[in-house]
Amino acid sequence: MNLHGTEVRQKALTLLRDGKRNADVARQLNVPVGTVSYWLHMDRSKRGECPGSHDPKCPRCDGRPLDFAAYAYLLGLYLGDGHISHYSAHRVPNLMITLDDAWPGIQTEAEASMRAVFPDNATCRVRKVGCHNIKVYSKHLHCLFPQHGPGKKHDRPIALEPWQRDIVEAHPWEFIRGLIHSDGCRITNWTEKVVGGVRKRYEYPRYFFANKSDDIRRLCGDALTSVSVQWTTLARGSDPFNISVARKASVALMDQHIGPKY
Repeated sequence: MNLHGTEVRQKALTLLRDGKRNADVARQLNVPVGTVSYWLHMDRSKRGECPGSHDPKCPRCDGRPLDFAAYAYLLGLYLGDGHISHYSAHRVPNLMITLDDAWPGIQTEAEASMRAVFPDNATCRVRKVGCHNIKVYSKHLHCLFPQHGPGKKHDRPIALEPWQRDIVEAHPWEFIRGLIHSDGCRITNWTEKVVGGVRKRYEYPRYFFANKSDDIRRLCGDALTSVSVQWTTLARGSDPFNISVARKASVALMDQHIGPKY
């Protein structure tokens, strides 16, 4: 989805290539400065230019080593509860993962994954009501998370780049763990059956992953299938919404590699 049109974007790129400042272009064309920065970054990436030699190195621009396992986990978190933001007060975009305060262990794990993926960038936590935003600032966020774009994730196509697919295929459990830690849960379901005239209650564990994006649910399902976890899709009303893992053997696999939130 292009909110400003191809003509406005091309005019902005022409001005930027002529040396105009991002803020001046944004003011002239009445476009948010974050959008102008994003257009400039994508234009430089397409032309093979690094955003800046003085900046921390990037695995995509400079070939810096990347912690693939940590990245797979962080990618799962990003697809669930993360987004990349641009604020006029900051010249550098930030990746923000919003996580519930009920699970402080996951907040710590999320911040650790950010530090592993961006070892030269500082991370921080911003307290909100009932949650914390786990954040890292980097000019290379769009290099590592090309799924970023205007609008909500479920309103636009979400597909992994070939290099991302290679990482997820090599580290599927880390990717699944990130998805479950963001938009998933482990619960105890129950049912009642009459056995020998007596009504008995049976309880059993179950995993859910809920996301409005058909593409993100498909990525989750593909990863689960790759590690031999059986799953089904449940609908909320008439719309598919949840991925469910309820088979005993599959739940045992999930418990081994994921476990409850903490």
